[in-house]
Amino acid sequence: MGYRGKVREREEARRLRAQGMTLLDIARHLGVAKSSVSVWVRDVAFTPRPRRNRNYGSRNRPPNKLQRRKQAEIARMNADGVIRIDTLSDHAFLAAGAALYAGEGSKRDGEVRFANTDASQVQFFLAWLRRFFVIDESKLRVRVYLHEGLDLEAAESFWSGVTGIPRSHFRAPYRAEADPTIRTTKHEMGCVYVGMASTRVHRAIMGLVRALLSSGAIPG
Repeated sequence: MGYRGKVREREEARRLRAQGMTLLDIARHLGVAKSSVSVWVRDVAFTPRPRRNRNYGSRNRPPNKLQRRKQAEIARMNADGVIRIDTLSDHAFLAAGAALYAGEGSKRDGEVRFANTDASQVQFFLAWLRRFFVIDESKLRVRVYLHEGLDLEAAESFWSGVTGIPRSHFRAPYRAEADPTIRTTKHEMGCVYVGMASTRVHRAIMGLVRALLSSGAIPG
């Protein structure tokens, strides 16, 4: 069985999101966590309901022709991607996880660690780690990096839902000083570091990474 998650709920969530339903409403409708819905629908083109402009009391303008064309193209490419990738075989899933770790994982011997701001990538990595390696769940640890002024409680709850790791296993967060030149709203949940100390698992992962990146693994 490949990596798909809750297929029916995921497809229904994407359909409802495309219709303009909020994440909270979708989560309540399907009886799932809001964090799961957020991951499932991240790439779905979404037009929120018009809100009044606080300064002028007028409604936001609807998407223009160029924006609609962009949204339509993204939706087509997303659908095409689903068809081309389909359900991953175990072999493809193994290789995909190794490639993801090669780009985003720690290379320090003995420390399995993956960092990202993208919940779907974190979820993919953990599904891969749990499927192909014998791990002790009690050793998994999470640390959140978040700008000062952003909601730490919400961020840790979000990442706990994404990772399936209880907050009791979260290390002390890192709070970065607010920088007015940086759009902190771009990553309201911050960056998360997740992993564990295990020389055996880390060396097994790096063996896969080296094999994947070797010339023998690249199609001629």
